[in-house]
Amino acid sequence: MQNIGHRIADMRETKGITQADLAKKLKTTQSAIARIESGKQNVSADMLKRIGQALGKNLITLSPGTVNIQIEGGKKLSGTIETNTSKNGAVGLLCASLLNRGTTTLHRMPRIEEVHRIIEVLESIGVRVEWKANSVVITPPKKFTLNKIDVEAAKKTRSIVMFIGPLIHLINSFSLPQSGGCKLGSRTVMPHFYALQNFGVDIKTTDKAYEVKTTFTSPEEIILYESGDTVTENTLFAAAKNPKTTVIKYASANYMVQEVCTFLQLLGVQIEGVGTTTLTVTGLPEINQDVAYTLSEDPTDSMFFLAAAIVTKSSITITRCPIEFLELELLKLEKMGFQYKKSKPYFSHNGVTKLVDITTKPSELKALHEKIHPSVYPGLNIDNLPFFAVIATQAEGQTLIHDWVYEKRAIYFTELDKLGAETVLADPHRIYITGPTALKATELICPPALRPATILLIAMLAASGQSVLRNIYSINRGYEKLIERLSSIGAKVSYLDEF
Repeated sequence: MQNIGHRIADMRETKGITQADLAKKLKTTQSAIARIESGKQNVSADMLKRIGQALGKNLITLSPGTVNIQIEGGKKLSGTIETNTSKNGAVGLLCASLLNRGTTTLHRMPRIEEVHRIIEVLESIGVRVEWKANSVVITPPKKFTLNKIDVEAAKKTRSIVMFIGPLIHLINSFSLPQSGGCKLGSRTVMPHFYALQNFGVDIKTTDKAYEVKTTFTSPEEIILYESGDTVTENTLFAAAKNPKTTVIKYASANYMVQEVCTFLQLLGVQIEGVGTTTLTVTGLPEINQDVAYTLSEDPTDSMFFLAAAIVTKSSITITRCPIEFLELELLKLEKMGFQYKKSKPYFSHNGVTKLVDITTKPSELKALHEKIHPSVYPGLNIDNLPFFAVIATQAEGQTLIHDWVYEKRAIYFTELDKLGAETVLADPHRIYITGPTALKATELICPPALRPATILLIAMLAASGQSVLRNIYSINRGYEKLIERLSSIGAKVSYLDEF
């Protein structure tokens, strides 16, 4: 009952409804709602149904893969939308908070599935996490207890591997469940193991867990096996409490890594080379301070709305776009014919991330002659590449998308065919898309990967008629209140939960 109570409280707060407001809708008392949310009162199926109706969620069948949406496509979007903070930044900072023996407060924390799973794991090992509006207050225990770790929550997020870097400073020997998350080919965790070996960490994998043992050492230099985001963050966590200097080469300089660096610097860790592929880190033997940090904006969230505006030929303003992580995407779109205006740059709350406001204009696009492919920063962002697939359906000519990073993601792009797109899959990494095509409404099930799922939603916004997108858990992993935000700029999107 306590778990369902927490979910009710979270959904109520996400909707901006007080306990008194919910009590009034249900014709009960605020104290009764408080007892339900704290898990101190049994709730009948009828009451769960009534609460679900009041909150717009089906609590009786609330589990991953049960939420469906209906889209009335072919509508113009209008108005202004603000860029949200990022999933990738949020999970990195939640893991980084394990380094701090003081209280960490993270403002503008997105209420998304990935964040909920990480918080559930944190709470299960003794961390106290309290939501206050859109902030989380994280207080570590005197002693961490991993024997009661929430295995189910841990298995649902690949980010669990980033617990290793902080935990080696706290526990000499521990076990973590094998991670999950998006299903995108064989995304190996071996680069993490190779990097952490330099700190005296030995990791053995079983069918269900990572078995970790450490005799901490202080490496002078680490060459990363690949320039990955999470492996760079994990290595930073390991170096953060090493008072000697560690040079990390071939590091990722992507937005979430830069955000973790900004947070670690706030904790007192010295880091040189932020935004480059060589990071020089001088850590602290102990980190114990009360800190507050406001998360920065998500370039993939800005890119979602840019793509939605382009395929629906709409004029909208997207505020707080982290421009340094969108410049190449915008340049390629410009060469395709996309027209837009951007404001003068200003800074995010962290005083580091540069932002602009972008106003889109309805544009006629032409396919680029050269292939569109991702790269590590400062190349085209790997998570922004899928948006070019749906954009290509509306560009005159043939576009080649080369998704070399993941073995299976390009295959998911062929789902656009069911909406009327014209694609040819050359191999598991390359897909040709010919446009422009008039997209048509249909009913689809979300693929189990975040970005491919979002481009189907964008395509449905452009497709005339009524579409249904089922099992949107993969979208909820990374986007907060996306349906409500789309509705705020004129999209005809609604939930299809059956009560």
